[in-house]
Amino acid sequence: MDKELIDAGYRLYRGEKIDIYFNTQLCQHSGNCVRGSSQLFNLKRKPWIATDSVDPQTVMKVIDTCPSGALKYRHK
Repeated sequence: MDKELIDAGYRLYRGEKIDIYFNTQLCQHSGNCVRGSSQLFNLKRKPWIATDSVDPQTVMKVIDTCPSGALKYRHK
């Protein structure tokens, strides 16, 4: 799955228990991610995704609200 997503243009943000993938080309800027968890997604921070800042359940819950499919996750 990793290689498929990377080849499709996703960037990998590694975490201890869960990895997050983001594809800027697919993003529709709905803002669900930032509104869903400003700890996890913060546009003023580099990198803007802090994978281990919240529990994996929160990661899944927030990413599942992404309407474009620009965000994906994979459990380790």
